[in-house]
Amino acid sequence: MAKAVNLTPALRAQYEMLFNTCRIRPSRAAAVEKVLKKVNSYRAIYEQASATSGVPWHFIAAVHNLESSLNFKTHLHNGDSLSQRTKNVPAGRPKTGSPPFAWDFSAADALAIKGLDSNTDWSLAGTLYQLERYNGWGYRNYHPHVLSPYVWSFSEHYTSGKYVEDGLWSETAVSEQCGAAVLLRRMGESGDIEFKDEPTPKTGSKPLLVAFSNIKSKKPEDVQRAIDLQVWLNTFPGTFVKVDGIPGNRTSEAYLRVTGQRLPGDPR
Repeated sequence: MAKAVNLTPALRAQYEMLFNTCRIRPSRAAAVEKVLKKVNSYRAIYEQASATSGVPWHFIAAVHNLESSLNFKTHLHNGDSLSQRTKNVPAGRPKTGSPPFAWDFSAADALAIKGLDSNTDWSLAGTLYQLERYNGWGYRNYHPHVLSPYVWSFSEHYTSGKYVEDGLWSETAVSEQCGAAVLLRRMGESGDIEFKDEPTPKTGSKPLLVAFSNIKSKKPEDVQRAIDLQVWLNTFPGTFVKVDGIPGNRTSEAYLRVTGQRLPGDPR
């Protein structure tokens, strides 16, 4: 069994650095958008589970995607069928009630046995810590050269290496699931979630200027200027902008948050 890992100041800083530099691999972008759209369509269900458990809805959604591929006929614990108690680790859950289980009843049990509730540290780093803990510390303890794909798969932080089954490691296997942090990053970029511990940024530096547009320019120099702006905006805590070279609504909103004004030409 992998030894437990504590959320030290150094680990907290690492999580924040990795999240703030998280870039989705272009080859995985469409898959991430598909997951994001589906998660948002189920948001009301996750919010109800959140109201019961005290666990943020986006955490529940990220785990549900990884453990169950967003299938509400399976246990949040590990993706086993709700028609019976879990067979895989953790086996025999929920211990109370009778099958077939309601998804929300089982989900509450899965979160409870992890000790997750409203009193958990749900800061950005705390959330990423709990996501990695949910899957286990095997990567960090035994294969520290590979960031957990449970958290970072589909991002440029992860290339290959995974447990293909309990206790069986493959250096060349590649995760085909969207990592939790990658999904949360897109949710942040899309304005679906915010992390309350990320303060509103203040700066005295001179920002880059580009004209507002929801259409990608045909001029390479304009695209590069927009990319430079988006990269700059992402250096501010709590600001998550997709780096795509299109200075549209989200970029303008981030610019407003950082500078107090929208991009020139924004009609709002």
